[in-house]
Order: sequence, then C-alpha cells, then structure tokens
Amino acid sequence: MAMKISTKGRYALRMMLEFALHPGECTKINQVAERQGISDKYLEQIVTILSRAGYVKSMRGAQGGYYLTKDPSEYTVGMILRLTEGNLAPVACMEDDTNLCSRSGICATLMVWEQLDEAINNVVDHITLADLVEEQKIKDGCCHDT
Repeated sequence: MAMKISTKGRYALRMMLEFALHPGECTKINQVAERQGISDKYLEQIVTILSRAGYVKSMRGAQGGYYLTKDPSEYTVGMILRLTEGNLAPVACMEDDTNLCSRSGICATLMVWEQLDEAINNVVDHITLADLVEEQKIKDGCCHDT
C-alpha cells in the first residue's frame, strides 16, 4: 500500500484552514463546501471527526457554524492528518512502535523507510494551521510588503 493521503485527510486540513482563516466567527459547512469545491455531505462526516476530537466546536443558530477550539498555531498538519488518516508510516512494518517484521534485523531497506518516516513526520509536525493561514494570504494576494 502506497502512503497516500486520502481525500478525508486533505479535506479535513482544508476545512480546518477555512475555520482558521475566519477567527472569531463561526463558519458554516456549506460555506466551506462552496469555497473549497467539496461536497457538504462529505464535510459533515469529516467535521464530526474533528468535533469528537475537540478540534472544533459548533454553535447553533442563525450565526452558527463551527470554530476552532484553540489558536491556529496550536494545530499541526500532523495532528489533523493522524486524526483522519491514522498512522502516517510509509510502510506497514513501521506502523507499530515496535517493528514486528521478522526481517527487520537483516533488512537493508528498512533504513530507507525509517528516514522517509522521519522526514514525513518532520514536515507535518512543524507546519501549523497558522503557517497555512499565512501561506493562503500570500496566495490570495493580500498582505504584500510594500
């Protein structure tokens, strides 16, 4: 199985970014769906996962919707992807804390997988939602230094 982030993980990250881009206000699922071009039914399933984990809260009413429970700087890409994807290990033998593969002691390729795993974790655990908010602002063409 190739390590590939599913639509669930990618959409969860994009939804969390939408919430982070609108601090202090509630964002409705249909707003996220419209802005991101994603089915709102699918987003409803994903927001349930985020809500159960305490990453977002909902508010009912006309001004209701979802909002982040913490500052965007407190969420890493890794936290969000692990919640929706599970383990991010590049190969099955590295999914548990202890490598249970009978070949691990003699497997020369294990070094490749260990380095890849470390690189993946290094990236996803050091990029926060706050970083993505800044990146989005650049992509949207606002906030240029003059």
